[in-house]
Amino acid sequence: MDAEKVTQTSDQTKSNDNNPNDKQPEISDPLSSKDETEIDPSPADESKSAEAEIVEDLPKDVDVIKTTNDDGAKTDDTQEGEDEVKAEDASPLPPDLEKVSEEIDQFIFDSSNLKGDDNESKPPDVPVFVEQFVVLVEAKIDDYDGGDAPIRWSQLPEKEATTFLEIIDRISKLLTYLCQFSSEYKYAYSISHVDGVLQRAMSYIEEEFKSILYDYKINPDSDIDDSSAKPNKKAADDTNQDAEQGVVPESATPSEENKFTGYSEEIVTTLNKFSKALIAGGYESECCQVYLIARRKALEESLHKLGFEKYSIDDVQKMNWDSLEREVTAWIITFRHCTNVIFSSERKLADAVFADQPSIAENIFSNLSRGMMIQLLNFAEAIFMTKRAAEKLFKFLDIYETLSDFLPLVDTIFPVSYADELKAEATLTRSRLGESIVSIFFELENSIQADSNRIPVSGGAVHPLTRYIMNYLEYVAEYRGTLEQVFREHQMIERADSTTGSDFDCQNPQATQNTHQASSNKMSPFETHMIKVMDLLDANLEAKSRLYKDTSLSSIFMMNNGRYILQKIKGSPEIHSLMGDKWYRKRSSELRQYHKNYQRETWGKLLQCLNHEGLNVNGKVNKPILKERFKSFNALFDEIHKTQSSWVISDEQLQSELRVSISNMVIPAYRSFLGRFSQTFTPGRQTEKYVKYQPEEIETHIDELFDGNATPWGRKKL
Repeated sequence: MDAEKVTQTSDQTKSNDNNPNDKQPEISDPLSSKDETEIDPSPADESKSAEAEIVEDLPKDVDVIKTTNDDGAKTDDTQEGEDEVKAEDASPLPPDLEKVSEEIDQFIFDSSNLKGDDNESKPPDVPVFVEQFVVLVEAKIDDYDGGDAPIRWSQLPEKEATTFLEIIDRISKLLTYLCQFSSEYKYAYSISHVDGVLQRAMSYIEEEFKSILYDYKINPDSDIDDSSAKPNKKAADDTNQDAEQGVVPESATPSEENKFTGYSEEIVTTLNKFSKALIAGGYESECCQVYLIARRKALEESLHKLGFEKYSIDDVQKMNWDSLEREVTAWIITFRHCTNVIFSSERKLADAVFADQPSIAENIFSNLSRGMMIQLLNFAEAIFMTKRAAEKLFKFLDIYETLSDFLPLVDTIFPVSYADELKAEATLTRSRLGESIVSIFFELENSIQADSNRIPVSGGAVHPLTRYIMNYLEYVAEYRGTLEQVFREHQMIERADSTTGSDFDCQNPQATQNTHQASSNKMSPFETHMIKVMDLLDANLEAKSRLYKDTSLSSIFMMNNGRYILQKIKGSPEIHSLMGDKWYRKRSSELRQYHKNYQRETWGKLLQCLNHEGLNVNGKVNKPILKERFKSFNALFDEIHKTQSSWVISDEQLQSELRVSISNMVIPAYRSFLGRFSQTFTPGRQTEKYVKYQPEEIETHIDELFDGNATPWGRKKL
């Protein structure tokens, strides 16, 4: 309202006062007495000047139509305007934040509806209640974050916490609106003040966001038994079967209570509110940075709890194998737990905290998971860069299998943005491990050929090389499927000659196995190498058997080692399947031949002493020859007993079979010889001199053979 309108209204009032016919009943004005005491009576022109000054003091954006009644008294509208002006002069900051907040909401709503109106030539003035709102919010932030002991979010009542977040959202929207007029000078102070208060609010929220993020708990149920690092093949097959049937092990999924990796659902809800407030307030970068740092620290602690430590490639190269083997076990446990539990839970957490910003959630999870995967894959790469040795084969295979199991899961775990990149990196690492595995297997063959130890094993026992190779192959056979895959992928195999070359079908392994059952000449690459290793071992043992001067002991040595090999194959379905029935029967036949050779070389000579030929001359027993036969028998038996009691047959069944066969061969012949010719000697001293053993004593001494407990083997010249 301008001064001219006020003047016109005043003149009209005076003219009405001069008309007695139009005079209205006098209305008692409750403010008239107060006005009279505060403002001295004055002429009409002075009254007009005072009214104009009051109007000018009103907010410019408030339209007040000043009117009077016919009696010259002020109307209710005029009186109400004056009351509002005086109220504002008496109390510029209303104590009720809720009321001012409603005005701010209405202001933002009205302004957003007017946005883009072409008829609006210049922006409106900043309402007084905007400054009031900012001051009140600043005071509330002082209550929370002022002094040496700020109030933590967890200490706020739920209603108050919700209200505070609403206030933060309101001031964020207010700043967004005001910034549209940042070029207007009259908005500069308000923008600066609102921005400063918002920064304080964001600082408080950011600190609380950080504090809650760091207050996580690592689930104690996340432990994985060490045995999962080297899974038993049967157990692994059972696990895979369960997985195919939809049965998920308890350790493979997080519990309902811990589905957000250490946070309750209430806490996650609060984190979501904080992230929304920070992002709405323009603090997206700070919010993401705080989240990333906190969760990265939590993940590193989880890895440490699982036993995995971060090592550089140089650190890995310097570690001895015993220590490194333990680290590989921890790596496998950690890797499987990450892919089965941690990554899934971490994805859920990011999606929940940034529920309204899926792109931010995906970027954050990508950043976290990529960092962990690079760390884990770097360790695997460092492992295959170490010096290759036979004892490393199984850990290499474990890592290879872990990566093989991981590759099909990549697309389901990780975002498309870098799933292909990660899959390529894991595939390359696995491929390099495969090369190392094949090289180690070749080194095994070379080590058998190079073993030229010329010190014979005492007593003809099982050679340490035999024990090592067979135990090694028994363990290797458990990885048959993996090794078949390795050899197929890398094609690093020494094929047999052209007539028995490998016809392995890489596209259809099952068809190859069926074909192998029909024709033993068609073998997979891995089967070919297993056969070659066994052939090399046999050749090596044959060479070592020739180190013994006693051919009987050579046969015992080959029997011991042959029996050990067959027992290992018989006890391992995996290796028996690899070698095949035909190979097994052939080796069993060779073992029986060594048995016959031993009997012929040892006990055949003894039985010659019991030969009847030449003892009867003209129907009479040639006593001198008979005496010589008994003397030879006794001496030879004593020598055999003395020597072969120190020989060793560790396999109880073979030992028993050998003793029984010796007894069946010697005892009947000796009993027959003794029964026929013992009467030739004069009873008494002569009989005792030549008939040293009774059949029962011979049998007892035979049962003492191969115990390794008699005369030390070293006294017998080989």
